Amino acid sequence: MPKSRTIYVCSACGAESPQWFGKCPSCGVYGSLEEQVVIQNSIGISRGGWQSSTRTVGKTKGPAQPRISVKFSQITHEVQARFPSGYGELDRVLGGGIVPGSLVLIGGDPGIGKSTLLLQVANQLSQRLPRILYVSAEESGQQVKLRASRLGVTQTSSFEREDTSNGKAKKGHQSSQDKLQEGNSNLYVLPETDLEEILRELESLKPQVAIIDSIQTLYFASLTSAPGSVAQVRECTSALMQVAKRENITLFIVGHVTKEGAIAGPRVLEHLVDTVLYFEGDRYASHRLLRSVKNRFGATHEIGIFEMVEHGLDEVANPSELFLGNRDELAPGTATVVACEGTRPIVVELQALVSPTSYASPRRSTTGVDYNRLQQILAVLEKRVGIPLSKLDAYVASAGGLGVEEPAADLGVAIAVVASFRDRVVDPRTVLIGEVGLGGQVRLVSQMELRLKEAAKLGFKRAIVPRGQAFPDDLGLEIIPVAKVIDAIIAAIPPQRRFGGDISVEDDEDSINDENMN
Repeated sequence: MPKSRTIYVCSACGAESPQWFGKCPSCGVYGSLEEQVVIQNSIGISRGGWQSSTRTVGKTKGPAQPRISVKFSQITHEVQARFPSGYGELDRVLGGGIVPGSLVLIGGDPGIGKSTLLLQVANQLSQRLPRILYVSAEESGQQVKLRASRLGVTQTSSFEREDTSNGKAKKGHQSSQDKLQEGNSNLYVLPETDLEEILRELESLKPQVAIIDSIQTLYFASLTSAPGSVAQVRECTSALMQVAKRENITLFIVGHVTKEGAIAGPRVLEHLVDTVLYFEGDRYASHRLLRSVKNRFGATHEIGIFEMVEHGLDEVANPSELFLGNRDELAPGTATVVACEGTRPIVVELQALVSPTSYASPRRSTTGVDYNRLQQILAVLEKRVGIPLSKLDAYVASAGGLGVEEPAADLGVAIAVVASFRDRVVDPRTVLIGEVGLGGQVRLVSQMELRLKEAAKLGFKRAIVPRGQAFPDDLGLEIIPVAKVIDAIIAAIPPQRRFGGDISVEDDEDSINDENMN
């Protein structure tokens, strides 16, 4: 009879302990240890060679096995050509296309569009590859087809598995009823949550690409813990990885996220896969960002931008136009920066509003801009420039809500705040790039030439950048190097009439401030 043992697994880091503690001995999180019963001699699927990691190992030492390791120099270098997903934005994030046999984990908030994106990708791939498997652990086959019809996907599943009355998935046989009337599709759908049934189907069908939606809803019957627990997620991911690597199947795995925004489950989940992508964006806005945080086959921090429309997700060809706003209508307190996400430059408009406070402590609010960096920039402006921002409310936002958290946007935030304070308009044909130091210096940032080329392509005429770097003469931009924030303010906000008003006593006060700044 199988023996079982009780262990306590940390829901935060996945560490195991033989007894319960109020505080995890590994990561230090309180109240995170959960009781789980593990069957020690559980056996996996022997026909495919996969064995459960919970199986006990015999204590008797057998004879030495022949050596199976090889020298590094003897490994043949066979370049596996990537294949396109059908969406250039996804290919960019993956590093140039899909790598055969890779595991890609996609996480995101509920309703952000993870299943929509992968269903559209599956439809695109099914038009070029012979077998694509969509494992739906959250929806039935009819629900997947209903969603596909709403998205305008004409080729949905050509093969489904129906649940029987005893709850076990039963393998169906392709017939005229299983085949869709729209045409001979290569997309197969498997509504299943049992890990062993999914592994058998992967080994039987041998699809080029398989999509698991989602990993938190799968379960391994030999574990007594609930689906989505640390042990279940770890065991299911490990088994899927072994089969995918052996059969050279590309796996796209959907992962749920916690309320803090991290992928639910043990950290080992992100270590097992080759690529980790996050699908981000305001669910009430139209644009979505697909961001890479881990990629064994490409650069990290690459982003792909999509727009949610009536028929699903569309690629955004020129994201800078999406986050620029309307430059024809001049308004005080706006500045334009060039942010870099991976190797992609994006021109973003920043908006600032500075007003007298009605509270004992002034309010600070940000949208798309790091709150701590705003606090730091406001302190620098008050100390080095002399603007009494400690008595004023300050609000800073990026157009479209794009997250601009890199230091290269510091100079744009500072100029937008000063322009709002002085009620001035920054030349809409000017971009600002640079990091602001605590001493008021403007520091160099990376990928300057790439940023400037993107600004010139969109019709900008001037660029205020940090001093100390040479640029080619064929950029088509007037380069204004500055060493301090005060120099950037003078270059970006020249003396002029207040926005929508005449010259008044306040203009004289501004001129006095200019003299003090000099």
